[in-house]
Amino acid sequence: MEKDSRPQSRILALDTSSAAQAVAVLNEDQVLAESNKLAERNHSVNLLPEIQQLLQQSEINKSDLTGIAVGIGPGSYTGVRIAVTTAKTLAWALKIPVVAVSSLEAQAASGLANTDFEARIWVIPLVDARRGQAYTALFEAEGVQAERLKRLAEDAILLTQDWVAELARKFQNTAISDRPEQILFTGDVAQHAEKIDTFAELSGLSPEKVHAQLCQVDASWIGKIGQHKLAAGETTEAHTLLPNYTQVTEAEANLLKHTKPAQ
Repeated sequence: MEKDSRPQSRILALDTSSAAQAVAVLNEDQVLAESNKLAERNHSVNLLPEIQQLLQQSEINKSDLTGIAVGIGPGSYTGVRIAVTTAKTLAWALKIPVVAVSSLEAQAASGLANTDFEARIWVIPLVDARRGQAYTALFEAEGVQAERLKRLAEDAILLTQDWVAELARKFQNTAISDRPEQILFTGDVAQHAEKIDTFAELSGLSPEKVHAQLCQVDASWIGKIGQHKLAAGETTEAHTLLPNYTQVTEAEANLLKHTKPAQ
């Protein structure tokens, strides 16, 4: 069998789960090229040219890639589909593995990496889902070790007012010795600023320990998380890779309603 001569651990990272279009090329943990920009929901037009530009900037051919990391959401229904479909197509054509990365985990890591905390911290990513809702999750970290996030709650779409109340209860029910010293809400925080203030009141934490950070997901964190998954063998067959919508669309709900067997 002919030996594979492609450079090892060179991956393409993609995420279009929000208004931001995030693309990066990595070699191991080194980011060779990266682009994070607001695409105004024009991902279907802009994504492939951006990929080609960053590959050229990195002096890497598609055939040099050894894997693809893609943010599978949750987030914009159409946006998530674009990145996942692109990743599946490239992985199948190049015969390389693809890994699924939670866009919210990458959002949490992106936000935490922009801080200088040294204590235990809860990180709550927020991606606005309209009507008072947000795509969200809960992670814990020690200081700024964004690559060592510990998941405490699964990705979900929730009413923000209910979510902050649940977080406050969780904080109060946590043993004092195990409580985080800082709380970081990161992502689309402007749309949920009032609810974040409510969390500070309900939890009893002083306002200076509750932080709201406007931040988009960085493609480099899709890539870094993806590198760890590749190394651990946590790959997915290209044809079975699915987005994480966290809820069915209205069209799917109507279809299920009309195809549900009669009782």
